[in-house]
Amino acid sequence: MKQREEWRPILEAEIKRWSAKSAEELLSELSDEQCYDIEWAGKNYQIEVHLFENTNTYLLVGVSVDDGSITASFSPLSSSFRTTK
Repeated sequence: MKQREEWRPILEAEIKRWSAKSAEELLSELSDEQCYDIEWAGKNYQIEVHLFENTNTYLLVGVSVDDGSITASFSPLSSSFRTTK
């Protein structure tokens, strides 16, 4: 399995976790970019969460995952979701 494909379940889990939050929670928690490490299946991964857009009607949030290595950090596996206010 390719390295980036190993990250897909982690990205999907983080998207699910963050998209379950209300718009108010997202605004509060993403006033600054969130960067943190998690352990998954005995390995460490880096997660980054960004608020890309804050409009009158919706928020656009981006989530990225990589294994923390220098080369992987240049091309993380990423996705985004939109939530209404």
